[in-house]
Amino acid sequence: MLERIHLAVLQEVEKQGSLTAAADKLCVTQSALSHSMKKLEQQLGTDIWRREGRSLRLTQAGQYLLAVAGRVLPQLDLAEERLRQFAEGARGSLRIGMECHPCYQWLLKVVSPYLVAWPDVDVDVKQKFQFGGIGALLGYEIDLLVTPDPLYKPGLRFEPVFDYEQVLVVCSGHPLAQQAYARPAQLADEVLITYPVSPERLDIYTQFLGPAGIAPRRHKTIETTDIMLQMVASGRGVAALPRWLVLEYAGTMDVVPVKLGRQGIAKQIHLGAREGDLDTDYLQAFIELARQSTAVVIP
Repeated sequence: MLERIHLAVLQEVEKQGSLTAAADKLCVTQSALSHSMKKLEQQLGTDIWRREGRSLRLTQAGQYLLAVAGRVLPQLDLAEERLRQFAEGARGSLRIGMECHPCYQWLLKVVSPYLVAWPDVDVDVKQKFQFGGIGALLGYEIDLLVTPDPLYKPGLRFEPVFDYEQVLVVCSGHPLAQQAYARPAQLADEVLITYPVSPERLDIYTQFLGPAGIAPRRHKTIETTDIMLQMVASGRGVAALPRWLVLEYAGTMDVVPVKLGRQGIAKQIHLGAREGDLDTDYLQAFIELARQSTAVVIP
């Protein structure tokens, strides 16, 4: 009846757009692929595809099987990888997804002692899941998600591990550098530099500028923290980053943290995991080590 290859075929046809391209990707002949899927349709008693001209369109049954493939195949791939690691004498691997640009520096300070404590566990950090990590976690592409903005879903649990304050970053010669806190209106004539993230996912917009109805004079995006802070230090704009990160760079760059509003913006870094994986000892150990990271990253 239904086998793994059938699910793989469905995924590849959807990705490649045709049976021919899917057959090439799966290293089988088109006739063998077509025969296998036709036999499955006969066994199931329902069509998976309908042909529309030279294209194939999934039926309702096909759409359902495609959704099953999206859930099942990543789990099978992960199981095979885990078993391969066990066969080679390794404990396992921890795949961490990043949904927070500046959190990378914090993560490095956790990973270093973790690798010492767990020498038989490999760690892989994936940053392509920035602001899209929930799907990767549910799809078994990663095991832990680092995020300041958890999105609670059934089957997932998020643990707060690190408190921090989001602050405005200016150069020491900036008029705001000597003030106790910044007001939204004071950024109306500023160039705001952020990571390449939509404004609705940026705290400086959602919790500071937006509620006051203020927009910066110009909004620029830069991918790397170092370049962003060099731009700020040269007086070419202001940015918003965690206070602990700004203080780390303040020793070598001419940058100053300023509170965002009288009350400031309090944030937390969370680690998200699938509930079924939380009893894995080396995953739980990483979460516990992350909770101890406050003293490591705050001067």
